[in-house]
Amino acid sequence: MSAVTDPIADYLTRLRNAMMANHRVVEIPASNLKKSMTEILYNQGYILKYKFEDTSNGQGVIKIALKYDGQTKLPVIRELRRISKPGLRKYVSADELPRIINGLGIAIVSTSQGLMTDKEARERHIGGEILCSVY
Repeated sequence: MSAVTDPIADYLTRLRNAMMANHRVVEIPASNLKKSMTEILYNQGYILKYKFEDTSNGQGVIKIALKYDGQTKLPVIRELRRISKPGLRKYVSADELPRIINGLGIAIVSTSQGLMTDKEARERHIGGEILCSVY
């Protein structure tokens, strides 16, 4: 197995693939950054629940229960897009934070005070690296 060069893109791809295959639960190798992203997705109502489990290699996994619409059976998350990539980082000031679908979606921003949504960063008036957008 090859090493993942972009763990955030890998995280988003695993979520996207699991939703397209209508899986209930997806397992993703854990890291502190991914744990923070998972907590943000949960707090914003994009996922049902999550659990951090330790594995024998010490890295651990994140088990995420995906959320689907009751009537349409479609995933709650319509799109996950990586914005800042390893080859092209995207940093913005608090004034330049993007509005995802006029505020209906969220952008996950890596700031000096940890990961947060674009709304939180705007309220605290801090910029940072835009990791991804979700809606």
